[in-house]
Amino acid sequence: MSQSRIRLVLAAAVVSMLAAVPRAAVSQETGTAVVRGGWLFDGVRDTRVRNPGIVIRGGVIIKVGAPSDADLAGAQIIALADTETVLPGFIDVHAHYSMNLLGKRRDETGLYSVVFLANGVTTTFPAGEFKPDEMIDLRDRIERGEQPGPRLFSSGPYYGTARAGWSQDLTADSIRKDIDYWVSRGMRSIKAKGISPKDLPVVIERAHWHGITVSGHLESGRGNSVNPRDAILMGIDRVDHFMGGDAMPPTRSAYESVVLEDVNSPEMKAIYRLFIDHHVYYNTTLSTYGHVANPDEVFDYWFDEPSLLTPYVRQIESLNPQLTRPYSEQFRKIYVKKQTEIKAFYDAGGGSLITLATDAPSNGLRFSGFNAHREVHALVKSGIPAAAALKIATINGAHAIGMGDKLGSIEPRKFADLFVVRGDPLTDIRNTHKVRLVMRGGQVYDAAALLESVKGKLGPASSDEAIAKGWLGPLGS
Repeated sequence: MSQSRIRLVLAAAVVSMLAAVPRAAVSQETGTAVVRGGWLFDGVRDTRVRNPGIVIRGGVIIKVGAPSDADLAGAQIIALADTETVLPGFIDVHAHYSMNLLGKRRDETGLYSVVFLANGVTTTFPAGEFKPDEMIDLRDRIERGEQPGPRLFSSGPYYGTARAGWSQDLTADSIRKDIDYWVSRGMRSIKAKGISPKDLPVVIERAHWHGITVSGHLESGRGNSVNPRDAILMGIDRVDHFMGGDAMPPTRSAYESVVLEDVNSPEMKAIYRLFIDHHVYYNTTLSTYGHVANPDEVFDYWFDEPSLLTPYVRQIESLNPQLTRPYSEQFRKIYVKKQTEIKAFYDAGGGSLITLATDAPSNGLRFSGFNAHREVHALVKSGIPAAAALKIATINGAHAIGMGDKLGSIEPRKFADLFVVRGDPLTDIRNTHKVRLVMRGGQVYDAAALLESVKGKLGPASSDEAIAKGWLGPLGS
């Protein structure tokens, strides 16, 4: 296909995307808003209380308490039913916008942001971007109000072999200059994956010099990899997937070791203590390992997620079942084992260091916005109290990305990021996914209308668009 044809396809796709969200999905009101009625879980207390009133002005919460006559004068009143609960917006610190559609993984910079927001996910860290420039464009469209979406804390490219063209021979100076460049473009945190013991200290040092954090998908120490224990001692801020330590020897892979863990062994107790003593956050990505295998009710549907895909994608995937193949039996075992691991870490005193992290780039069966609720459900199913799981999804994530003073709870002087659900999540955590309204920076969205606006539009609409946007992989070529 010619370059001019590719540009025409891309231009048409952008116009279609920006016209996709109906005006009914978003309130056009500005100025003061007051949320009244219903119940409140503020992310500070462990209880659900009667909502005393939340006064919002300029996208910021200015009062949690009975609104005055002055507050109410000319305000947009958001009335909740007596059965509804308002929650802080979820913060997903491992929120891939990349998807595995048509046999190739790439960032979905079209309407995926709408799916996150419709599920009450108001802040996301993509945890490594394949096309950082396109993700920056998406972030900027969201911030300009051209497209609904969460706050997007840009992660820039991967640091390590997960990044195309990464060389183990890179000098420390070249890594620093690369970080300087992406920070100048708005990178808010770094994702290391496939990084060596030589390069990780350089990344951590330069990131901290810029005042940003580092998260790492690490290994056992086998070959040229880094065990999470050693990364913690280097000063890393967050660890993904594996706790590491002596329970994860360099003689086998991290995946093998997780299945064999004795979560009450001295080796595991030592790594729990290391996380706690160094105040390192753990992105357990618990539900990631249960997808497709459907080991329990956590992975049930409450919305027809595949209906969001374009007819073209659904047709290609139906003709190539390999594209949506289940994960391995090993992943199912990891899911089961990690439930006991995360509960043991919580019991050891690590509750404030666990974060909501979905991972799982979608292959078209389930999507990350919905997976935020599955992750919270899986945490509760592991034995973590519902209130603690909700804090994991909100205030813990805010602290983990260095934004605890602005995000993560419903308190004065914080951004007005919240969502309203039907029912009480403390009695049944599955009520978190009964989202009616979402507020992001004081802007109100109707959750059902947002999802309806995406139906049949996620992913490329044709082979021309799939080629133009680089979606086609070996099975879809």
